[in-house]
Amino acid sequence: MQVQDVDLRLLRIFVTIVECGGLSAAESRLNIGRSTISAHLSDLEVRLGLTLCKRGRSGFELTEPGRITYQASLELLQQCEAFATTVAGSKHKLSGRVSLATIDTLVGDPRCAIGKAIAALKQKSDAIQFDIYVCEAREVETAVANGRSLLGVGVSRHHIRGLEYTPLFNETNYLYCASGHPLFECKEQETEKLLQRAEVITSNYMRDKERRNDGLNYQNTAIAYHDEGIAHLILSGKFIGYLPEHYASYWVDKGLFKAILPQQYCYHIPVVLITSNNHSGSPLAQAMIDAIKRSHTVSN
Repeated sequence: MQVQDVDLRLLRIFVTIVECGGLSAAESRLNIGRSTISAHLSDLEVRLGLTLCKRGRSGFELTEPGRITYQASLELLQQCEAFATTVAGSKHKLSGRVSLATIDTLVGDPRCAIGKAIAALKQKSDAIQFDIYVCEAREVETAVANGRSLLGVGVSRHHIRGLEYTPLFNETNYLYCASGHPLFECKEQETEKLLQRAEVITSNYMRDKERRNDGLNYQNTAIAYHDEGIAHLILSGKFIGYLPEHYASYWVDKGLFKAILPQQYCYHIPVVLITSNNHSGSPLAQAMIDAIKRSHTVSN
């Protein structure tokens, strides 16, 4: 099979489907409808002469040829990116695609200087395309590890081999309840007693029982994978949960949220720049890494 531009596009769509765990989940990432995604996947299967996955009521599952194709696609796309950046570097001009994966709500943190880094790089060259993906913390690392993103900004509990982690700043998290929850209006001496009965939201990264060891009631009756999901659950008045201080301040200022015993129920998460050793020779990647480090050094 001779690989053409259309094949690369189909392979990128296929990789995204696999990483999202199905066609429906890939809709928001690809910004196209499920029927169109399904058509593209079918086109790729016809081009390859393979059945790549099983999809239907039983869910999404890769076939063995699908697993092999997924791994081969990652390698091919990484090689294409490396080729583009190498050729661009030979022109002594920064050009190519900068793909950045980040966790959600970072833009609201005054210590986050990603925007300044983009501006600094854009000032150096107009021949750069910026692609930004907002995803779960684990997806940020996965995207950098498999080459889909040049670099990432997020948090990490267990570092992945082959990736480098550079601290940028610390994110402060407090335990919040909303107006209508019994803890919102209770007296301080009653707080600990009510806390033992309160249902706490379980979340996906660095905000779980293992990390905090706070002795609270994690029953898994409420699980969220982004800060926005946690905020929705807290706003119900039925659950309490941890949120970054800068994000929760919107509701705190409106008198809708309250931090519960902030001196006790508080922890800090290092927000880090995540890079891959595979991109160490890329001038464009190095320029973006330097811009992010420099911007955060100045900001902090």
